[in-house]
Amino acid sequence: MTLSSQLRRNELLPRGADVGLARGSWAPVGGGGSGRVSGQFEQRSAAILSGDAATDTATDAEADGEANGSPVAGSADSADPSRPTPPYRPTPRPRPRPGAESTAAGPAKPPTGLGPASQPPRGAGTVIAERYRLLSQAGADMSVHAEFWRARDTVLERDVALTLLQETGESGQSAQAADMIRKALRWGRFEHVGCARLLDVMRNDHGGLPDDVLGLAVTEWVPGRSLAEAVAAGPLRTGVVLGMLDPLAQAAEVAHRQGLVLGCAHPQRVRITPEGKARLAFALPHPDVTPADDVRGLGALLYALLTARWPLSGTDAELAGLTAAPRDLQDMVVPPGILRPGVSVEVSALALGALGAGAPHGRVHTAAGVHKVLTELLEAEQEAALLPPPDDGAPVDPDEVWRVDSPPAPEPDRKRKLSIGMSGLALGMVAVLTYVAIQVGSMLGITPTSGPRITVTGPTGTGPAAAAPVAPGTDAGQVAAPDAPPDALPDANREAAVHPASVRVFDPTGDPDNPGRVGRLVDDDPNSSWGTYIYHQPFPALKPGVGVMVSFASPVQLSTLTITSPSVGSQLEIRSAPTPDATFAQTIPLGTTTVVGNSTVVSLAGSQPVQNVLVWITKLGGDGDQNVTEISDLRFERVTG
Repeated sequence: MTLSSQLRRNELLPRGADVGLARGSWAPVGGGGSGRVSGQFEQRSAAILSGDAATDTATDAEADGEANGSPVAGSADSADPSRPTPPYRPTPRPRPRPGAESTAAGPAKPPTGLGPASQPPRGAGTVIAERYRLLSQAGADMSVHAEFWRARDTVLERDVALTLLQETGESGQSAQAADMIRKALRWGRFEHVGCARLLDVMRNDHGGLPDDVLGLAVTEWVPGRSLAEAVAAGPLRTGVVLGMLDPLAQAAEVAHRQGLVLGCAHPQRVRITPEGKARLAFALPHPDVTPADDVRGLGALLYALLTARWPLSGTDAELAGLTAAPRDLQDMVVPPGILRPGVSVEVSALALGALGAGAPHGRVHTAAGVHKVLTELLEAEQEAALLPPPDDGAPVDPDEVWRVDSPPAPEPDRKRKLSIGMSGLALGMVAVLTYVAIQVGSMLGITPTSGPRITVTGPTGTGPAAAAPVAPGTDAGQVAAPDAPPDALPDANREAAVHPASVRVFDPTGDPDNPGRVGRLVDDDPNSSWGTYIYHQPFPALKPGVGVMVSFASPVQLSTLTITSPSVGSQLEIRSAPTPDATFAQTIPLGTTTVVGNSTVVSLAGSQPVQNVLVWITKLGGDGDQNVTEISDLRFERVTG
C-alpha cells in the first residue's frame, strides 16, 4: 500500500470526535481526523520518501492486519516483540531518460520543457490519480516546474487546489521532487487561518500518476481572487492592505517556530479570500526556500498590494499578470511612496525592510518582526478611524464616511430648492425661539398666567401639536384635544425597519453560493436579487444547506422578518448567532417558514435581542434537477416604544 493510497483511504473516514483509530493508523487533517501520526507510520513515510527497495506485499499485509485488529509480524502488537520490523521499501519504477534512447527511425526527441514528449498538453477535464478532475489552471512556478490547478475531488465532491510537479528531463529533478514531498509531509499537522490545509501528498513511484508528473500535493481550495485580480481595479487603501496581509504574516510566524516554511515569495501561491484576507493556497515550494525567503515574500506582497507591481522575479510577475516593479540605478526597487504618493513612510519602510532593499538598520529579518509592525500600524489606523484618512492615492469608496472629492456645482433648480429649504428652516428656527421665549417668560411671571397656551404647529400643520381653539366651558390655559384617528396616537409597540451593517453568504462547506451578489438582499431594490447555485439534487444530497448571515451594528429586539422571494416551496430557518463567524452548531433557532408567495412574513416576537441573524435554507425551490432558491429582499423590523 503506497503513501497516497493510505492518505486517501484515511481521508474517507467519517468526521467527528468519536471516530476510533486503530493503534498505528493515521487520519489526515483533510478527512476530519485527529491528525495523529504514530511512530510506525512515520517510519513508513520515511521509507517511502527515501526510495529504499522492498516489496509492497509485506507492507500491504501489515496494513491489512492492522485494519483487521490482528497483530502482524514486526508490528507493535506482535506476539514476538523481539522480532525486528521489516523496513518498507517500495519497488522503484524505472523511468526512461529523455534523449537517452533511440529507435530505428532515429534518436529520441529532446525534451520540450513541458513534460515527456509522449504526453499531450494537460487541460481542463483531465482526471489525475483517478480522483481529481482538473477545472482550471491558476498559475505556475517555473523554479520547480510546478503547475497550480483548481480541481474537483470526485470522491468527496468538493473543490481542491492541486500542485503538480512536472517532469522536464532535467538532471536531479526526481531527487528534488522527493525532497519537496518529504518536506510537505510535515505540513499534515499544521493548521492556520492564513494557510490552506494540506489534504493529500502523492509521489509517482508505482504509476498512480501520469508519466510526466513526479508528484502532487492537494490542499483546500481558497475561494476569492488572485493577487492580480485583487489589484486590477486600482490601488487599495493602506488600512485595507495591512489587514489583508496580517493573517498571512501571523501564519508565517507560527510556521517558522515549528520549523516550517510557507514559500509565499511567489505571486500565484497566494490568493485573497472573499473576506479580503491573504491566504497561502498552493503547497510544494522550492526545497531550498528559507524563512528569510518568506520574509521577502511578505514584503513583496505588501509592495504589490500597494502599487500593483511585483518587486521580485520578473518572470513570476509576467506569469501572474502583474507589472514588474521599477528599479533605480543601483538595481534597487523604487520605494512604494514614490510610485504612489500618499503611502506613509512607516508602511513604505516596512515593505522595503522586509524585501531587504532598505537601509541596513531598517531591514526586517523575521516574520515575527513583520507581524509585529503590521499590528502596530493597524492599531494606529484604528485610532485614527474618526479622522479624515490621508490621501494615499486610492479611489474613494462610495460608502466611505470621509470624502475628499469636491462636490459638483449645484444646478439652477437645486439652487432654488436649496433657497426654499433654507427659508423654511429660518422660519422654523424663529418659531422655535419664539415658543421658548414665551415659555421662559411664563415661568418668570412676565406673561399673564391666565392667558391661553400658545402651541406652534409643525411644518405640516397636522398631529397632536396643532393648535386648537378653547372649547366653551374649558378653563383658561387648557386646550381641548383635537379629534385624531386612532393610528395617529402614539403606540409603544410601533415597528421600525432596521438596516443591517453587513451581510455574507454562510456555507459550512467553504463553497459559498454567489458571494458577490449577497449585498442585493439588503439594498431595498426589489428588482435585484441573490440566489443559490442550481443544484441537480435537493438538500442534503450535496450539502446540508446554505444561508445568509446578517449582522447589525448593535443588538436589536426584532419583531418581524419579511422575505421577498419567488421560489415557492423553499423552507428556511431563522437562527441567532453569537458572532458573525460562528459555526452552525453555535446558532439558536428563532423560527421557521415556508415560502408560499412573493412575500413571506416571519414573526420574531418574544425573541431576545440579537446582533447576528442566520437565514438558513434547508429546502430549495424548484424540483427535478433544477433546485434553486432566489431571494429579492430581507426586511427586518424591530419593536420600538
